[in-house]
Amino acid sequence: MNSPAPAPSSGAALPLAGKRGLVTGIANADSIAWGCAKAFRAMGAELAVTYLNDKALPHVEPLARQVDAPLLMPLNLLNDGELEAVFDRITAEWGQLDFVLHSIAFAPRADLHGRVTDCSREGFLQAMDVSCWSFIRMAKLAEPLMKKGGALFCMSYYGSQMVVEHYNMMGPVKAALESATRYLAAELGPQGIRVHAISPGPLKTRAASGIAEFDALLDRAQSKAPARSLVSIDDVGEATAWLATDAARLMTGQTLYIDGGYHIID
Repeated sequence: MNSPAPAPSSGAALPLAGKRGLVTGIANADSIAWGCAKAFRAMGAELAVTYLNDKALPHVEPLARQVDAPLLMPLNLLNDGELEAVFDRITAEWGQLDFVLHSIAFAPRADLHGRVTDCSREGFLQAMDVSCWSFIRMAKLAEPLMKKGGALFCMSYYGSQMVVEHYNMMGPVKAALESATRYLAAELGPQGIRVHAISPGPLKTRAASGIAEFDALLDRAQSKAPARSLVSIDDVGEATAWLATDAARLMTGQTLYIDGGYHIID
């Protein structure tokens, strides 16, 4: 069971105190983005949170309240203008942004469940648009708000580098996302903006439910990882939140594996 969102400590200054961040991709309490939101808040950050649509709102709104998010906004990346509207509101109400979490991926089910060889042009372009290009667009919109530097995070997976059975078309898409991370880090680094791809081990999330035979993938990861343990959304959140702090100010452009070491095993 996932732990509730801890309240920021009232003691010593917290590492993200005074920082403001945008968290996208929370679908429910099992989402990786929720694990990150809890950790950001526990370290003192103020958060803006997005939800996919009216159907998702009843699941996301209580979580946004748990982390005291003053901004809760709709964001469906398939709808033109919604991403820009999110940043317009942040600009109007905050005028600054210190970090952004992009935890959104999508591929049409028919294309995701089929061979890469057989994927449709329309499905591939849609997956690239939502899962990769939108992160580049977020970086563009966040750049003028990060006047004192900041951090951008996206979510990847081991299937970007190695062929993972049933991961299929998302492998090439995540590979593009990791490459974009490096280029963004190089271009935005002189402004003090750091960019990372976070690569967790397999997790039972709503997004993962679309991958065929996912339970077998979980079993294999747990049995082969050096830590002999599956990662949790809190593990991912705490590591990502630390990367948003000044302690990680000279780290950028990396794909960071939070998977119990699974990625080093053949």
